[in-house]
Amino acid sequence: MRPNDWRGSLLLPIPSIRTSFDFALYFHKNGNMETLNAAEILAALGHESRLAIFRLLVEAGPKGIIASAIGEQLSIPNATLSFHLSHLSRVGLIKGERESRFIHYSAEYGTMDDLIAFLTKNCCQGKACLPKTAACDTLESCCSPNPAAPE
Repeated sequence: MRPNDWRGSLLLPIPSIRTSFDFALYFHKNGNMETLNAAEILAALGHESRLAIFRLLVEAGPKGIIASAIGEQLSIPNATLSFHLSHLSRVGLIKGERESRFIHYSAEYGTMDDLIAFLTKNCCQGKACLPKTAACDTLESCCSPNPAAPE
């Protein structure tokens, strides 16, 4: 059989298929969030338990909280908590970092900031009209660890 003659063999030409995550599908070239990604994030926050988990992690600050403390504080069973944490991780709202046998979960403030920027883009024709958002002028002042949060 000649090298270019594939007739009669089991090898058929297969068109190339893009299987890797295409970052361009989710973000414009200038880095802004697209509607599809914003909708996925908002859908993840649309569940009462996931919203409670995310708000708890935002309050905890960058240090985060271990999974068992999240479950205890919000009275969520372990299996259910694991499902919700993986869903929030998948859309990029939280991240988990393993430390020994524990996983510390923390909010992804960059994703939260991108979502808020997407939702308020061109708000009020460029005028400052969101006093609650304006009060949080720096990441450090908003995201300082909460001393009352469990370790």
